[in-house]
Amino acid sequence: MSEEILVNVTPRETRVALVENGVLQEVFIERTRRRGLVGNVYKGVVTRVLPGMQAAFVSIGLERAAFLHASDIATTESEGPAGERKTDNITQLVHEGQQVLVQVIKDPLGTKGARLTTHITIPSRCLVLMPGACNIGVSQRIEDDAERARLKETVQRGMAEAEDHGYIVRTAAEGADPEALIADMVFLRKLWTSIQERAARAQPETIVYEDLPLVLRVLRDMVGTAVEKVRIDSRETFQKAMPFVQEFIPELATLLEYYPGERPVFDLYGVEDEIQKALERKVQLKSGGYLIIDQTEAMTTIDVNTGAYVGHRNLEETIFKTNLEAAQAIVRQLRLRNLGGIIIVDFIDMQQEDHKRQVLRALEKSIERDHAKTHISEVSNLGLVQMTRKRTRESLEHVLCEPCHTCGGRGSLKTAETVCYEIFREILREARQFDADKLLVLAAQDVVDLLLDEESTSLAELEAFIGKPIQLQVEQLYTQEQYDVVLM
Repeated sequence: MSEEILVNVTPRETRVALVENGVLQEVFIERTRRRGLVGNVYKGVVTRVLPGMQAAFVSIGLERAAFLHASDIATTESEGPAGERKTDNITQLVHEGQQVLVQVIKDPLGTKGARLTTHITIPSRCLVLMPGACNIGVSQRIEDDAERARLKETVQRGMAEAEDHGYIVRTAAEGADPEALIADMVFLRKLWTSIQERAARAQPETIVYEDLPLVLRVLRDMVGTAVEKVRIDSRETFQKAMPFVQEFIPELATLLEYYPGERPVFDLYGVEDEIQKALERKVQLKSGGYLIIDQTEAMTTIDVNTGAYVGHRNLEETIFKTNLEAAQAIVRQLRLRNLGGIIIVDFIDMQQEDHKRQVLRALEKSIERDHAKTHISEVSNLGLVQMTRKRTRESLEHVLCEPCHTCGGRGSLKTAETVCYEIFREILREARQFDADKLLVLAAQDVVDLLLDEESTSLAELEAFIGKPIQLQVEQLYTQEQYDVVLM
């Protein structure tokens, strides 16, 4: 598995593409006006406590108040001898007007404010500092038991040299020198001390610590042993990234490359085309089958169809092959579109239990490379696979698109015929309630055309029934669903 990271920088937007074996897998977008907030630390003020939800709203200087649940509040007073919380009662943990140091764990999504925690974590290349904790965790992606033990022992040795906090050893630490880990610990301790000092001086509802910009964040978090090249098409960004890499990730210095080519860096692997395809509902599979992906407020649904694929042997084998191919394509789409929350996959019904197990196994194997935390359930009685994927930032569609102003995001419009009959009912309503000499109907072109053509007889009968003339006028700026009935 070979990976390349492509960085495209324009004055107001930075885009990073993760390409595996020549195929786009993930896209990260950061705009100057809407930078992600995850990882930022704020000095917040509790504005409202909600005992019924066991949560509080905290103002951190954003447009909408952020959400803090009782389970995300760290406190030593509420812990018993075994480290168990004695209380989860929000009213005993915070009160209105209280100042709290909080960290954003989920960006504002849609109409919801940011999600907060007081369990602050500060990441570096190899470690994550957990102030106030005392335990050491090791990434599950490091599977070698001997290496896990070595890393844990190294961190424990570093903790013995100073009164310290808890740490999580990241995947990037695998094979790292003990000196590098100790240096990371020293760096994190100094950073946490400076954050505390800034928090003490800061005004309420202000930011205390901001995570790195997108490019440096990707270099810190995502670059692993499989990465062969990091291409950056901005000389200024390259010059900022190089000192950062040389100081914190020196082994990557040779991988960093400034791309001066006339052809845009994203065009090298067809990234722009793939981004456009990732905004469509339908995803074509190589076999001829296809996926239909619908993203809603509550969940994302994915429907698998055989389409033009007819197979070579029998129906069951055709369905099995389509589902196997779909399993890999689905994981790629989840990463590429950054879909999170509840995801329901409707594979084509399979009769053989062995086929069901193989498809589920293919889905689980493909998702191992996903950086987001996921959980997959068994196939339900209805033949559906239910899964969850941790959502910390907006999906690709929500970043790049907005709901259609004509249909309001429904994806459909009332037919001209339906609007005609709504107009007839409105005319009857107006004629009964108010006295007028005549009525004027303002509507879109298609609706007026239908009233003058197929519905002309009905319109004439309505005029005779109410005893008043009805005039029609086309409004070019009206959508098909808009209309007005004016009394004259």
